[in-house]
Amino acid sequence: MILVWPLVGLALLASLWAITHLQLNVERAVAQKHALASAASLSRAYAQSLVRTLEQMDQMTMELKYDWEHSKATLSLEESRRNGLYTAPQFAMVAILDRKGRPVTATVPFERLPSGSAEYVLKHWRSNASALRIGVGRSPAAAAPLINFTRRLEDRNGEFDGVVVVAVDPAYLSQFYDSFNFGQHGLTAMLSDDGEVFSARVGAAVLPVSRTPFIDTAFVEGESGVALSAGRSTFADRENRFVAWQALKAYPFTAVIGLAASEVLRPYEETRAIYMVIAGAVSGLLLLFTIIASVLSVRLAWRQHQSEGVRSAYRMATEGTSDGFYIVAAIRNHCGTIEDFELVDCNEPGAHFFGLRREQLLGLRLQARAQEPYFAELIGIYREAMETGCSDVEIELPESNPFNLRWIRRRLVRSGDRLAVTLQDISRSKSHEADLLRVANEDGLTGLPNRHWLGRFLPEALRQAGAANSMLALLFIDLDGFKAVNDTRGHAEGDAVLCAAALRLKSVLRPGDHVVRLGGDEFVVILDPVDSDARVARVAERVAAAVEEPFLLDGERHKMGASIGISVYPRDGADPATLLKNADIAMYAVKVAGKGHHRFYQPELFEVIRQRRDIEQNLVAALEEDQFTVYYQPRVDALTGEMCSMEALVRWIHPQQGMVPPLEFIPVAESSGLIAQLGARVIDMVCQQLAQWKSLGLELLPVSINVSAHQFGRGDVDRVLAVALARYGIEGRWIEVEITESAMMGDQNDALGQLAAIRSQGVRLLVDDFGTGYSSLSQLQKFAMDGLKIDRAFTLELGKSKQGEVFIRAILSMAHALGMSVVAEGVETVQQLEILRALQCNEVQGYLISRPVPAEQMLELMRKRFLIDLPEPVLASYCAIANIAK
Repeated sequence: MILVWPLVGLALLASLWAITHLQLNVERAVAQKHALASAASLSRAYAQSLVRTLEQMDQMTMELKYDWEHSKATLSLEESRRNGLYTAPQFAMVAILDRKGRPVTATVPFERLPSGSAEYVLKHWRSNASALRIGVGRSPAAAAPLINFTRRLEDRNGEFDGVVVVAVDPAYLSQFYDSFNFGQHGLTAMLSDDGEVFSARVGAAVLPVSRTPFIDTAFVEGESGVALSAGRSTFADRENRFVAWQALKAYPFTAVIGLAASEVLRPYEETRAIYMVIAGAVSGLLLLFTIIASVLSVRLAWRQHQSEGVRSAYRMATEGTSDGFYIVAAIRNHCGTIEDFELVDCNEPGAHFFGLRREQLLGLRLQARAQEPYFAELIGIYREAMETGCSDVEIELPESNPFNLRWIRRRLVRSGDRLAVTLQDISRSKSHEADLLRVANEDGLTGLPNRHWLGRFLPEALRQAGAANSMLALLFIDLDGFKAVNDTRGHAEGDAVLCAAALRLKSVLRPGDHVVRLGGDEFVVILDPVDSDARVARVAERVAAAVEEPFLLDGERHKMGASIGISVYPRDGADPATLLKNADIAMYAVKVAGKGHHRFYQPELFEVIRQRRDIEQNLVAALEEDQFTVYYQPRVDALTGEMCSMEALVRWIHPQQGMVPPLEFIPVAESSGLIAQLGARVIDMVCQQLAQWKSLGLELLPVSINVSAHQFGRGDVDRVLAVALARYGIEGRWIEVEITESAMMGDQNDALGQLAAIRSQGVRLLVDDFGTGYSSLSQLQKFAMDGLKIDRAFTLELGKSKQGEVFIRAILSMAHALGMSVVAEGVETVQQLEILRALQCNEVQGYLISRPVPAEQMLELMRKRFLIDLPEPVLASYCAIANIAK
C-alpha cells in the first residue's frame, strides 16, 4: 500500500498538468480567434473612416477647382481663411499654384515650393486627367512631411492651368485610433498600393511620413486579411501583433491595424496564471494527499482534507479577478439520478453578480428557485455538463435574469460529482462589437442600410426566395434634379433632401421591405416577396409620387422626381450583381427616355445601352487619337450657280468600323457633353484648313460651322473662335456660325451677349434648321442674325404641295424684310432649284450641287467656281441680273 499511493499520486499529478495545459491551449486558441476577429472588424471600420476622409478631401479639392475656374482667377484663399475657412488644425496649407508651380493664392504665405515638392505639378501637367492625386510633400511653413491632395486646374480651353494643393498633417488620417480599442501599443497605418506609408500611429505617437513602423509589409496580401505577425521580422518596435488589413474602395490604399499581442492576450495570461496557481495548489494537495494516504491510510480523512484544501486554494486564486467562480455539487436520489444542485463555494465577484454576499449564496439549491426561468433552464444545463464533462458558451441573458449583466461567458468543467463554474462579464465587448457592426452597415447621413449591408443581406434574401419559389424585386432609384439642389443650395440642403427622401421612401413601403442608400442620390428598394409585376409597378408609382411632392428648403418649394429601374428575381437574374446591374440599366433607360417614371428591365435595353456606352467610350478615344475629319458641302448662288460659301461637317473615321454615320454619334456626343470638345476641335480644324488653302494662294470662301445648343450654352464659343482664329492667322469674315433656334431659347440676355461677342470678331451668324424651332419675328429682329437656313424638310415639299411653296415664300419675305440672306438646304432636284430661283432665294445647298466632300475634293470645286451647269446665254443673263442686284 505504501507504493500504491505514491504511484496513484504521480498519475493524478500527470493527468492534472496534462488537462491544465490542454485547457490552456484551448483558452489561447479562443483568445487568438477573438483577437483576429476584433482586428478584422477594426480594419474594416478604419478603412471606411479613411474612405470618408479621402472622399471629403476629394470633394474639397473639386470644390476649390470649381470655385477657382469659375471665379475667373479671383478667388482669394487668404480672405477665405480670414473668414473662417480652412482654419481647422489639420489643414497645414491650402494653395492654388500656377502652371510653373508658383503660388497664386494660399492660406500660408510663401514664395515657392520646397525642393522636390513640385513633382505633382509636373504630373498634373503631363496628364489630362483631373482626378485627385495623393502624395507626400512639405509645406513651406512646416519642416515635417505632409500629405498633399492635389487636382489639376484647366483653363477654358481645357489646357493645364495649375494645381489645387491641400496639404494635411498625417495625424489627421490617424484620428481613428483610440486607446480603448487599440491599447497602448496598437498600430494604425495607411499604405499605398506600392507599400509606401502615408500615415502611421503606434500607441499615442503619430509617426512622421518619413518614418515607417514596418520592417516588412509582405504580410499584406490580397484586398483584406488577418494574421499574427512576429515583431522581430515585421515591426520596428519588435512588438508581436495581430494585424488586419482592408483595401480602400475607389482609392489605391490599404488600411492596416495591429493589436499588440501582449495587450490582447493579457486576459488569457491572467487566466493562465490562475490556472497555474490552481494547478500548482492542486498538485501540492495531491502530494499532500499521497503523503497522508501513505502514512495514515485513512481514506475518509484524506478526502476531507483534500476537499477543504481545494476550496481554500480555489478562493485564494480567484478572489483577485473580476470573474465569478462557483463550485456546484450534484445531489442524487437513491437511484443515483441527479435531482438538484447545491452551490457549495464561490468567490466574492461571483456573489456580487447575484447582488448577494458570499455567505448568503452558499448552500443555495437550484430547485428552490426553479420557478424562475433562468434557474429552471440552468438545472438542465448543469445536468448536460455532468454528462459531457465541460461546456463553454457565450450567452445573451434576458432582461429578467438575476445578474446585473447583459452578456456572459459561462464555462463549466466537471470534477467528480461537482462542477467548476466560471462566469465572465463580456457585456462591454459585445456592445462594442454591436456598435462596430452598426457603423459598418448603416449610412451615416440617412440612417438607412448601406451598400455593405446590401452585399450581406441580398444573397441570403435571394436564397430564401429561391427556396420558397417566390419573387423578389429591386427598385433602383435615382433622384431627378438633386444635382441642381446640391449645386445651387449647398451640400447641407442637399443632405436635408436626402434625409427627407429616405423618410418618404420608407413611408410608402411595407414593414418587411427595405430601403438602402447606395451613395449620392441613389437608393435601392427591396420588395420581398412580390406576386406580380403589377404590384411592383404600384409600389414604383407610390415611390415616384412621394418624391415628386415638393421639398421645402428655407421656405422655398423645390420640385424633384425619381427615375426608377426595376429588376425581378428570378426572371432578371439569379444573383445580386446581375439584379443590381439590370435594375441600373432599366433606370438608365428611364433617364434617356426623359426621366420621372419607372421601367422594368428588358434584355434589349442592355444591348441599346451597351451600344450607346460603347459609342461614348469610343468617342473619348476618338478625340484623344484625332479620328475626326471635316467634310465640306458647297453653297452656291441660286441664280448663277457660283460657289459663295461652304458648310463644315464633322466625320468620324473609325480605325476598324470606317465611316461612322453622324446620326449614330452626334446624339451620344450631345447627351454625354462631349459635343463641346468635339465642336472646339471642328473649329480648330476648319481654321487650320483655311490657313492651308490661304498658303496655296487660293481666294478663300466663308466656311459655316455648326454650334450645338450644349456648346452655345457653355458660353465660351466666342473664346474658342478667338483662340483658333489667332492661332492660324485667319480673319473672322471667313467664318460663319450656324446656331439652331432652340440653342437661343435660354436666358436671352446671355444669348445676346454671346452673339454680340461672336459678331465682334467679324464672324457672320446664321439661324440653322429654321422652321423647326420656336423663333418668332421679334426674336429674329432682337438677335440680329445675318441669315437663316431653311430646313431641308420644307425644301423637299417644293413641287409636291402648294403649302410648301407658300411657307418658303413667307420665310423669304420675312428674312429679306429684316435684311437677312436665305439659304435653302436639301436641294436635290432641278424642279426645287427653279422654284427657289423664282422665289428669289439667295443661296442653295444640297446633293443637286454636291455631296459633302473631303478638303482635297473641295479644293477642286473651289477652282471650278461654277457648280451648276447652265447654257452660256442663260449664265450670262443670270450674271447680269446678279450684277444689277448687287
